[in-house]
Amino acid sequence: MQTGENEQALRKILDMTRLISIIILVIHFYYYCYAAFKQWHLVSEFSDTILGNIQNTGLFSNFHKSKLFALGFLIISLIGAKGRKDEKLNHKTAFAYIITGILIYFISYLTLFLKIEIVQAAIIYMFITSVGCLLVLSGGTLLSRIIKNSLNDKDIFNTENETFPQEERLLENEYSINLPARYHLKDKVRDSWINIINPFRGLLVLGTPGSGKSYFVIRHVITQHIKKGFSMFVYDFKYHDLSKIVYNTFEKYKHVYKITPKCYFINFDKIMHRCNPLDPQSMEDITDASESARTILMGLNREWIKRQGDFFVESPINFLSAIIWYLKRYKDGEFCTLPHVIELMQVDYDSLFTLLRTEKEIEVLINPFVNAYLNDVMEQLEGQIASAKVAMARLSSPQLYYVLSGNDFTLDINNPDEPKIICMGNNPQKIQIYGAVLSLYVNRLVKLVNKKGKMKSSLIFDEFPTIYLNNMDSLIATARSNKVATCLGIQDFSQLRKDYGREQADVIMNITGNIISGQVTGDTSKQLSERFGKIMQDRESLSINSGDTSITRSKQLESAVPPSKISALSSGEFVGMVADDPDCKIELKTFHCEIVNDHEALKKEDDNYKEIPPVRKLDNTMIQRNYLQIKQDIQDIIHSEMERLIDHPKLAYLIIKKNKK
Repeated sequence: MQTGENEQALRKILDMTRLISIIILVIHFYYYCYAAFKQWHLVSEFSDTILGNIQNTGLFSNFHKSKLFALGFLIISLIGAKGRKDEKLNHKTAFAYIITGILIYFISYLTLFLKIEIVQAAIIYMFITSVGCLLVLSGGTLLSRIIKNSLNDKDIFNTENETFPQEERLLENEYSINLPARYHLKDKVRDSWINIINPFRGLLVLGTPGSGKSYFVIRHVITQHIKKGFSMFVYDFKYHDLSKIVYNTFEKYKHVYKITPKCYFINFDKIMHRCNPLDPQSMEDITDASESARTILMGLNREWIKRQGDFFVESPINFLSAIIWYLKRYKDGEFCTLPHVIELMQVDYDSLFTLLRTEKEIEVLINPFVNAYLNDVMEQLEGQIASAKVAMARLSSPQLYYVLSGNDFTLDINNPDEPKIICMGNNPQKIQIYGAVLSLYVNRLVKLVNKKGKMKSSLIFDEFPTIYLNNMDSLIATARSNKVATCLGIQDFSQLRKDYGREQADVIMNITGNIISGQVTGDTSKQLSERFGKIMQDRESLSINSGDTSITRSKQLESAVPPSKISALSSGEFVGMVADDPDCKIELKTFHCEIVNDHEALKKEDDNYKEIPPVRKLDNTMIQRNYLQIKQDIQDIIHSEMERLIDHPKLAYLIIKKNKK
């Protein structure tokens, strides 16, 4: 027990032991250097009698025996020694003193064999032996001053302490995505699995450029879902990186489908298939036209996303909705395509408003514009309409017109009788124009896909913020029961907030059930760290005083994956959390691991991929002819409708002929 009395008694015992060691060493000197002591007149009959008695004990039966006894008592006295602790001291210095001292202590006897006077030899021997003894004493004292329980300085980044158990079972079902991985648990590397057993609850893949989103995650989502017979839509931001994977995987595993789907590709630079996003058969009521108008204008004017509800935002949307619905109703939608909508918007107000007034369903939408025109409120009218006309005019391109005016396929990819796999490619250099059109495709596709009684489908969006999908949060929230799996690839939460607005971006982030994140920084890493929660970690604190050290060990709840760790992830290293099902519970949902890719096999697979075959042979003449035909269609519509109204007395009042000064 560490009481004052016990410590004082222990100190006295140690002092006595050290004194015994010194006495034995002095007797050793007296016995083996007797001739020198005799010359110094330091002998007597009494001392000789005592020395004789000691000799009878056998202490001097060997030259080194008495020295060993002296050294032993010295070491015993050092065992309980306590010196002032010093962090700078180390064992190497202490043992260097001790070993050097012991060597000098025992080798010193060689000086007795020197051919010098006996007195000089004795002095040299006693001096060297004493130096060796003092070195051992110093080394032992240094040992007592070293901090024995130093803090663990090997794990300076707290890496081992922040590890935690992860799911090592392979949990697979007919919908799951399973990614093999390995992780660290303390100082061991273990194999694990990322089991996304319910992809219908949404999958969010984050990571800065180069973190491995596509190579380690998205490509496996594509291949595994095709192997499991999903219909699929893929938004390929950098065409044809993902489209090539889709095509070759589909060709390899098309036999797994009960009804073999057809593969379609939309690309505006290298024209493949054609599709009309405003297919009249898929628009059931005027709200579909309004939704399409909102999507295309928001895609062209991203700033409008944050200003929804403003007069000068909603007015152009209503105007465009009226034109779309008019063409949908005219001759059963024969000319209901986006190119025809763009061209119809550009005609003069007299003809345009006359045509629109013939359709009763859009009367409430166009009345404000007609009244403004008739009342000569031209500034207001131009402010309402020009923003829509100018934005839509940016889409006036022969290539775009050709793709958007055809109808090779419909967008109901999960139709059980006619399943499809569709890839739509963007071009990073023309992102503002192509992104708006692709947004319209996606909007119409989601409307058709998110219905009851369809087959399982997978929607994959690489670089999701580059397109605008209104009410994406409601798709994730409601598509689960309709077997629609959604995978969104983004670089950072701030990117999503910039393009979608803070409120909608936050909803998308918070309702997604599965998250896989590579390296991200800033607020994104902080938000993810909070989502992953905390684990119990060991903590140590060190207190040093003049006599001893005090180490306090405790356990404390700390972040399982701190923001700094997420900001420093290597390529292929991911953190995240998965969602489970009632019939398949996952206790260890959070992970921090490295996804294992067979790089050689994937490279060999990529090298053997076939190019996507061309769909049709085209030349500029055919594209230009289609472009001019669309313009002619609009002129024909105006001409025929004007004649019809003129020939019909009861409808003649609809004709607007404003006097121009």
